[in-house]
Amino acid sequence: MHATTVCLRRGFWGRSIDEFRRLSDIVFRSEGIKGPSGPMPLQNFYKPDSLQDVKVMSDVDIDGFSQAQLDYIPPVTIHTQQSTTTSPILSSLPPAQRGHLRFHGNISTRLPPNNPNVTRSGYAAWRTLDRPPTLFGRSLWNIDSYSYLGLRIKSDGRSYLVNIQTESVVPEDLHQHRLFARRPGEWETVHIKWNDFVRTNHGYVVEPQTEMLRQKVKSIGIGLTDRIEGPFDLSIESMWATNTPEAEIDADVHPAPEMVHPKLKNKQGQTISWS
Repeated sequence: MHATTVCLRRGFWGRSIDEFRRLSDIVFRSEGIKGPSGPMPLQNFYKPDSLQDVKVMSDVDIDGFSQAQLDYIPPVTIHTQQSTTTSPILSSLPPAQRGHLRFHGNISTRLPPNNPNVTRSGYAAWRTLDRPPTLFGRSLWNIDSYSYLGLRIKSDGRSYLVNIQTESVVPEDLHQHRLFARRPGEWETVHIKWNDFVRTNHGYVVEPQTEMLRQKVKSIGIGLTDRIEGPFDLSIESMWATNTPEAEIDADVHPAPEMVHPKLKNKQGQTISWS
């Protein structure tokens, strides 16, 4: 019997051990019966190598002219009486003192002159890469025991969409929800109900709607498809699944109004709105 290439990759056994520990914790804590004991981390961007876990997409892939990139922003330096040190990578620190990713660029709706098959342009997005396999099989997120997706972001206020891809029958399907920012230009925590995501395909709502396959989540990402020309800038520090979203201090002062995304429509041409 010969070992497969994937089993020989560096980190395979380490990932398998981590997955075994995670599954063991679920059993020992009786989370299958009592429910999860706390939030489930999905992805954080505290360290420079977190750039290796994501990919950037834009209309450049179809000879478009939008520009998009992801940059790692290191944690700030803390000055103390004894010494000057870089802040430790701890979730208890405020976002300004932790590393994060900055997704930025410029949207252009200019069509490629040498590709007449392209009739629409002007988008940019990023998503997490498919998680590498372990001894227990393909790595997928199982968020079935949780009600909310949590994100720590700093937005410029543009109409971003959160994109969820699952291991469904139709690979091109996405589950999408508008990323509402109450305080553009400032760090804030956003919670979205998993049940509120809308199933789409190539930007159109799929009918009939089916529930998200929450036991097999492949990737999470954020996209900008409003096709409004100009710069964009969004920073993200971490993502997690939770059942107990903590309310923002000024949530009642600055409630998110009902918004209508101008481009997400069903096949009858009706726009999709969320509260």
